[in-house]
Amino acid sequence: MPTLRDPGIAVIGTGWMAWAHTEALRRLGFAPRGIAGRTADSAKDAAADLGLGTAYPSVEALLSDDAVRAVHITSPNDVHAEQVEAALRAGKHVICEKPLGVSSDETARLLGLARQTGLVNVTCFNLRFYPHNHQAAGLVRAGAIGEPRLVSGGYHQDWLLLETDWNWRLDTKRQGGLRAVADIGSHWLDLVRFISGQRVTEVLADLHTFVPQRFHPRREVKTFAAASVSADEERVREVMASDDAAGVLLRFEGGARGVASISQVAAGRKNRVTWQLDGSDSAMAWVSEDPEQLWIGHRGRPNEVMSTDPSMLTSMGASATRYPAGHVEGYPDTFVGLFAAAYADIATGAPAAEPSYPTFADGHDAAVVCDAIAESARTRGWATVDRESP
Repeated sequence: MPTLRDPGIAVIGTGWMAWAHTEALRRLGFAPRGIAGRTADSAKDAAADLGLGTAYPSVEALLSDDAVRAVHITSPNDVHAEQVEAALRAGKHVICEKPLGVSSDETARLLGLARQTGLVNVTCFNLRFYPHNHQAAGLVRAGAIGEPRLVSGGYHQDWLLLETDWNWRLDTKRQGGLRAVADIGSHWLDLVRFISGQRVTEVLADLHTFVPQRFHPRREVKTFAAASVSADEERVREVMASDDAAGVLLRFEGGARGVASISQVAAGRKNRVTWQLDGSDSAMAWVSEDPEQLWIGHRGRPNEVMSTDPSMLTSMGASATRYPAGHVEGYPDTFVGLFAAAYADIATGAPAAEPSYPTFADGHDAAVVCDAIAESARTRGWATVDRESP
């Protein structure tokens, strides 16, 4: 096995996203130096589990390490902003899990700071890097479907279906005011913005809290780890206010319209992302559970199903494809594609003029769209997305 390179990467956060990032980095041939968590003990445990050489006693200790050039932030949402800001001020390139911050005020500040520093900045909207999502974006830009008219679909999970299901994301102080929309809906919104090439300008949202109270253990429960909690464990009753699910109508800047369905209480749907984009000439559709297939619909001739074959993809589609035709690329591969694009810029020391990966600008855009969704649900009417410059 070839020796992994050490380009000076460290990870902040000790949950399952730390594992996902570390695994993808190793597949690129990179050896992360170490990790920091909420406590020195959590860092030690994570370093042992992940096989990392250094358990930093604190985030401050990690950022003061001159050997660290790039930082992956995989911690809970409520500390993203302070950790991103500290990393940028320490001169580190930053790859941050979404959301970039729990408010648009935070994301605007971080976007402004990133632009001032000139450092590489990434918001981990990794779903763009399924090959066919890049392929679809390339087809739209080439005019293959005509004028984009209607985008529909959604993001459905079931891991918070039961009143005994629990995770820190259900705590509004740590997650933010929106939950399902901000957690998984932001992925879908970024994805359709990327594919259609159009930003959302107005929204009409209906948010739902279907599980009005939950009974959760006193200890921390890791993401997707409800099965690890025993039935007889002592629990605390807590009234819920955040959204379990949502329906959102969308208007886009280029004239397209959209409808999105978001749910974390959809029984049997483990992690299903769908979209369909109807154009004036043809349509396209994709489902994450069958990522190898891109459906292309026609009016006057048979429909097509395109497989992921680099030799037949657009340049955008081929750029996100790492395996030969017939070798299906799935969720873990999206992180590899995203990080490969980001580290190509990190190697030069600065972001490209037009980065091929989602940046803090995309993280901020998701935040202002979520602001509009929250405002629309509150007023029960259409809300305009406010994109004042940071």
